[in-house]
Amino acid sequence: MNTSIGIVGCGAIGRKLLEESNSGRFKVHITGVNSRSADNARSFLLKLDNPPPYLDLPELISRSDLIIEAAGGTVVPSLASGCFAAGKNLMVISVGALLDHPDIVKQARQSGTHLFIPSGAIAGLDGIKSACKGQIDHVTMISRKPLDALKEAPYILEHQISLTNIKVEKLLFDGSARDACKGFPANINVSAAVSLAGIGPDLTRVKILAVPGLSRNCHDVEVAGEFGLLNIHVENVPSENSKTGRLTFLSIIRSIEDSIDMFHIGT
Repeated sequence: MNTSIGIVGCGAIGRKLLEESNSGRFKVHITGVNSRSADNARSFLLKLDNPPPYLDLPELISRSDLIIEAAGGTVVPSLASGCFAAGKNLMVISVGALLDHPDIVKQARQSGTHLFIPSGAIAGLDGIKSACKGQIDHVTMISRKPLDALKEAPYILEHQISLTNIKVEKLLFDGSARDACKGFPANINVSAAVSLAGIGPDLTRVKILAVPGLSRNCHDVEVAGEFGLLNIHVENVPSENSKTGRLTFLSIIRSIEDSIDMFHIGT
């Protein structure tokens, strides 16, 4: 694989990608790293056997064929503009940002560059995409989360919900995918991916439940339409960061490999 990868962000996802590359399990050339927390990123890079350099953002974009955004939704609009202006492809991990800035997709198409969205913590996006070429009755997603994974979510803070007082499974949110992403930006990027693959963020219904004692992030998606019925169930083991499941990392790695590989399977 000769494609050069640049990583923006050195939090849980960025570090995992760097560790996988350092171990040899992720066989891509990482051109460099950039982060809003430059000192923390540099300190982490020193722990690797063969660390890529820390670069300022314009240089990182210039040297890379594909930029991986792993820095949070606030950086996505400016990062996308910089990548597309330079003719560089972009993979967005903070998918919810695309719901607030739909023009980013238009920019990618106009610039002739690729904008990649990995499946993340969910499965079946190919089936949803295919089904939505026909008539759809509804798309509903139910997410069950451990209490720790919901801490500091804007919706929790705004509604002054005490997670410690929850002793049995409790419905916290029932609304559109757009509102779910605003209320739980670090928890529910999967709903953004499902809505973009399907009928859009305003028509996709999302329910979020807090479940005491739950050890996995669980997602159920139901799609009904003229094609029939599609049910997807995923139980995702959390990573070191309880908000991010291990399947998310694996999905990103596979998406990067697929973006380079000439062989593609699935819709």
